Amino acid sequence: RVPLFLMDTDIDANAPADRELAAHLYGGDRELRLIQEYVLGIGGVRTLRALGYHPRVWHLNEGHCAFSVLERAREFVQQGMTFDQARDAVRATTVFTTHTPVPAGNDSFSFELIEKYFAAFWQKLGVTREQFFDLARQYLPWGAAEFSMTVLALKFSAAANGVSELHGEVSRKMWNFLWPQRAEHEVPIGYITNGVHSLTWLAPEYHVLFDEYFPRDWRARIDAPALWESIEKIPDERLWATHQILKQRLMEVVKASAVGAIHESPLEEHALTLGFARRFATYKRAVLAFRDIERLKRILNHADRPVQILFSGKAHPADDPGKEFIRQIVEFSRQPGFAGRVAFVEDYDINVARALVQGVDVWLNNPRRPLEASGTSGQKASLNGAPNFSVLDGWWRDGYIAAVNGWAIGEDRAWDDVNAQDAADAESFYATLENEIAPMFYARDADGVPRAWVRKMKNAIKTIAPRFSTMRMVKEYTTKYYIPAATRME
Repeated sequence: RVPLFLMDTDIDANAPADRELAAHLYGGDRELRLIQEYVLGIGGVRTLRALGYHPRVWHLNEGHCAFSVLERAREFVQQGMTFDQARDAVRATTVFTTHTPVPAGNDSFSFELIEKYFAAFWQKLGVTREQFFDLARQYLPWGAAEFSMTVLALKFSAAANGVSELHGEVSRKMWNFLWPQRAEHEVPIGYITNGVHSLTWLAPEYHVLFDEYFPRDWRARIDAPALWESIEKIPDERLWATHQILKQRLMEVVKASAVGAIHESPLEEHALTLGFARRFATYKRAVLAFRDIERLKRILNHADRPVQILFSGKAHPADDPGKEFIRQIVEFSRQPGFAGRVAFVEDYDINVARALVQGVDVWLNNPRRPLEASGTSGQKASLNGAPNFSVLDGWWRDGYIAAVNGWAIGEDRAWDDVNAQDAADAESFYATLENEIAPMFYARDADGVPRAWVRKMKNAIKTIAPRFSTMRMVKEYTTKYYIPAATRME
């Protein structure tokens, strides 16, 4: 129902080198990155104008498109405004969402590079070279300064937000220097926690089950907490049987695409199965579970309560340490004690992701807090009845209810020593998995149904599904940011 316009540089009118500008998202140098963001930001505004669009509110989703504010300011100056008036007009109708607390995720460019592409542009704005640099100046730890896309976006936005409550706190601390006269808690960066598109990620089998037990219009009321109380109408046996079907489908996907010794030592279809699938950035600590190898082997190979872990995902093309994590996990999966208990599923894409979040028993996430801005994979898993077993970071810190809908790894606290943090989180992982999760999963009644586990599944679904849907998220953006911005210029 919403028009989507995709921009491509691979058109006949462009020079051969320019045709390749949009060929790769990652992997180029800083200059290519700047050019891509120039095309996205400035070209994006001109594209909308050419199509006849004149938005009342502009939402900058991360800093990559921040050059758009400069193009809009240029339009106002061309119409006769002073630069200060133009900046105020742009700011009044702009909303900005920052997505990462990791410094490398916030693009910045040298002033020399900016000058190469914007020397004529600041003249059109009616500002000097230094005034232009001041629009986005950020000092680096060693004293030099660069042109920061996040700073540019923050300075030209009337409202800004992080993507979870903790990320809002981290962002206020990160960007406090832009408001030196304000205390950290007064920095004007709020938060709206990310959500997922429920109807896309909910398994077809659950669609059928919900049609049977939920109100007829349930798809139109996904963000209503009361609606999800209908999960209590579903008999435990039906919910558990549905999960087994999805788990069996996942095992077929794993057999087809897993690497390691999986073909010689196949996974057990009925063993407690944890899933870990995401971008292999090092802060996500994919190998945390292997910190104490012998202890992990004992847990995975318990005679009565076996456990297996499925890994999948990809690293940034330039992230060699992230690629090394993948290599290590594949290597572990081939070793005695891990073969048949650990598998890496190759060719991670939306289909593999869907099979994983719909079929695993538990969703694992163990980033180094507080570097996970939000994350959404665990939301998709709980929507499908898989409780989260995660660090209290990003969205899970917002959604976790102790002893109700999942398990926490580690404590809700800040750390100064990352080695101590990793050690504590690993100990929490082992102890919780061994003493709480596995015993609950394997406790079955005379009918073979793990009643306490199904209770945890139901709690996960009904507490996570309404709060962490895009339906709730978009409504929140609309009421908190879009409507105020739209009325500000009337």
